[in-house]
Amino acid sequence: MADITVIGRDRTGVVARITQFLFQSGANIEEIEQQVARGRFSMFLQASWVASGLSQVEVERGLERLAIFLKMEIRIRFLEKHTGQRMALFVTREPECLEAVVRAVRTRRIPAEIGLMAGNHKALGWIARKAGAPFLYMDYSDRNRAEKTVLKALEKHEIDWIILARFMKILSPDFVWRYKNKIINIHPSLLPSFQGASAYRQAYERGVKIVGVSAHFVTVDLDEGPIICQDSFRVKAGDSLADITARGRRLEAKTLVRAIQLCLRKRLDIHWGVVHNV
Repeated sequence: MADITVIGRDRTGVVARITQFLFQSGANIEEIEQQVARGRFSMFLQASWVASGLSQVEVERGLERLAIFLKMEIRIRFLEKHTGQRMALFVTREPECLEAVVRAVRTRRIPAEIGLMAGNHKALGWIARKAGAPFLYMDYSDRNRAEKTVLKALEKHEIDWIILARFMKILSPDFVWRYKNKIINIHPSLLPSFQGASAYRQAYERGVKIVGVSAHFVTVDLDEGPIICQDSFRVKAGDSLADITARGRRLEAKTLVRAIQLCLRKRLDIHWGVVHNV
């Protein structure tokens, strides 16, 4: 099984050439999705082969030749090519979610390794060092340069999953396409309510009586990806914004761990943008 992404300037014949090559290599295309926006073409495919008929080297070289011919970026990531699954944790400054995930990995409640931590601030680098994971600082004043840097690191460390542990930056569509349904985010509201920034403040100012959090897959549409799981708590009389935020952050950590467990243990599936437990 492999994930394949294609990104570049839109031109005719791209889909036909790539699918024809995969068919000739003996692949069965299990999923395909594409879009064109402002002249930019993006495509995601998931393909599988009968093990005895697969030559990974030949497939990789064939796609490299196609990439040169089409003048596009074509990447293939064979799944489960190493024994355990490997995560990259993206962070900013808030430690609660990161610490919860690290604890869950250490106690094996999350069946994966932390292959990389990356942040647009250096404040949480000490947690990476304590966990024995490499830490990459990303200067997000230039998003394009930062994403190119982190993409190289993700390939180097053979990352399967990206966890946004309260990472407070927006990933570009090109980045998201490369890891379709492999990027998990935690959002401080019961989506689809209160999208965007300052969700707790929005809830507090609207006087809602139940506040929640949502773990979801990241898509090119902000805060609109398939929801993995949610949880909530009742607002008590006299709760301040600070009280709600503190309780919410504890719930975020718990819910993010649960979402990662569901994904890594393959207890869910996605059909037409909706997550189903299996």
